[in-house]
Amino acid sequence: GNKEEDAESLMWNNVIVPLLQKLESGSEGSVDRLCDLCDRLHGTLAEADMLGRRCKKRSGILRTLFRLIDLNYAQLNMHIAQLCLALCVSGNNLLNICKLIFQISRTESNDILFQNNSVIDSLLRMLSNEHVSASGEAILYCVGTLKFLSGNTEILRILLDKNFICVAQKLIQKLCIVEETNLPIAGHILVQLTTILRNLADLSDSRPLFVSFSILPALCQVLQQHCEDQDVCMNISRIYSKLSSYSECRLALAQTPDCYQLFLELLSKHHQKQDLIVRLLFTLGNLTAKSDEPRLELFQCDGCMRTLLRLYDIYQRKDEPPHTVVQKGASPPVRPQVADDVLVKLVRVLANMCIHPAVGPPVAADTACIRLLMETLGEHKEGSEELLVNVAAVINNLSFYQKETSAIKHNQLHIAKLMLKLLLSSSTGAMLEAVRVYGNLSHYEDVRNFIMRNKVHQFVVTLLDSKSNEMCFAACGVLTNLALDPPSRVCLMVEGASAKLVDCLRDFGLGDWQLAGQICQAVWNLTGGSSEKVLYTEERESLLEMLAAYLDEEEALNWTDNKDLRDFHRACWELEFLPVAQKLMKMLQSADLTLCIAGCKVL
Repeated sequence: GNKEEDAESLMWNNVIVPLLQKLESGSEGSVDRLCDLCDRLHGTLAEADMLGRRCKKRSGILRTLFRLIDLNYAQLNMHIAQLCLALCVSGNNLLNICKLIFQISRTESNDILFQNNSVIDSLLRMLSNEHVSASGEAILYCVGTLKFLSGNTEILRILLDKNFICVAQKLIQKLCIVEETNLPIAGHILVQLTTILRNLADLSDSRPLFVSFSILPALCQVLQQHCEDQDVCMNISRIYSKLSSYSECRLALAQTPDCYQLFLELLSKHHQKQDLIVRLLFTLGNLTAKSDEPRLELFQCDGCMRTLLRLYDIYQRKDEPPHTVVQKGASPPVRPQVADDVLVKLVRVLANMCIHPAVGPPVAADTACIRLLMETLGEHKEGSEELLVNVAAVINNLSFYQKETSAIKHNQLHIAKLMLKLLLSSSTGAMLEAVRVYGNLSHYEDVRNFIMRNKVHQFVVTLLDSKSNEMCFAACGVLTNLALDPPSRVCLMVEGASAKLVDCLRDFGLGDWQLAGQICQAVWNLTGGSSEKVLYTEERESLLEMLAAYLDEEEALNWTDNKDLRDFHRACWELEFLPVAQKLMKMLQSADLTLCIAGCKVL
């Protein structure tokens, strides 16, 4: 023991004291020289194993270092802070050093000072080891520093490499079990912490770590405890909206118990905070986009439709003139642009949910919902294309369910009228959704009559030239239904529908058996499935030639090497194409369907 003490005393008297004296008298010296002295002191203490709390005379060192802080040189203060943290200061000293580092980090040009030393390591160590109840304020300044630094992409990468996400996860756990009395400080820390995580979410390498350290469920717990704190909610909603675009993150969030119920409660609680609402809805839209389970889970949440329709109603009314008297504490009026953005995201959630067979029928029967959708279509001007496309997509999904209770069915003619506007819009997306809706609604005779009366059929026939699989498929659906009525067949033939259908089959047949099957069905209906004389000779011959080729399994299915793709195409070929193509082929071979129809009267 004595030997160790003697060695420490020798080191203290011969090396450390002279260094401290130079530092104390060095206030006139250059910053670089003072920084150099600090470095030498740091190196000497490290070599002598006198860092941490092992040095008996550390209070003397700290006194000297703290005096130098008043010189107010950022570069020197970083060296001082680094050494103080290495000496494991605690209590008030720790708080003061954290405040000092925080002040330095506020100036962007100081970012460089954090890049080549151990300060970030010390801060991360501190976040891992300190208790919120004892050092809450110091932790707050420490996280605040990292928040400022995380605006710099290089430092953001350093944080990722130094496993910040793991540190954050442990800190979140600690903050979630903080006693009620310390809740305010926990909230302040979380605002800073979630800002750093939000910045990290932009880095693609961070995503697997967000998943493996269970950050997404942990943030749900934070939302539950801090649902009143708009800043915390806002940051977390931004993290979710960024990460929910990636399948592995979506899965992690979808598997978090109660996340849907929680999102609905936040939508209800913060319904006036537009930017928060947009992001929560965007996240729900992503969760329900590709998977059936979340669609049903969300729908079955307590008050799901009530919450969504209340929001819809609030943001739909945004154009109404504001009241002359604004109540104290009332929310600012919603800007039309923002309101549209909310509605776009909200309607997308509805469209996705309705795909689930257990969700579609009850939503289709919800008169309040259908009224709002029709209102949007009726009132929206140019410039809201995305919203109109999404509304048409919901109506399309809902019109698929043809139950007696359906409010779509009760309003089918009104909806058919509203779709005319979309059909004539400059947006291809809007046009496509409108044609799809007509495809579903043209099962009803009065809608078919409306289409023929308003010459919509002429427009639909021209869409067969669109060179787009999706558009042709939708147009074929409408034509297939229209051709159920003998008078309409003649009109369609006059418009050249059969020739265009034959061209479509040539252009798309081999690559898209679903579309090929739909084309064959449309042709079958056009001919009345019997020996009515409606096809030109060359059309009939082209059709026979193509069908012969497409019905040859070897020739039809041999164009791709990808086994999964080949299996999918075989299934489509066998189920969607084969039965109707064989039926059509047989009829074309047996009947004499070749007659020029120039003499037909248009009805």
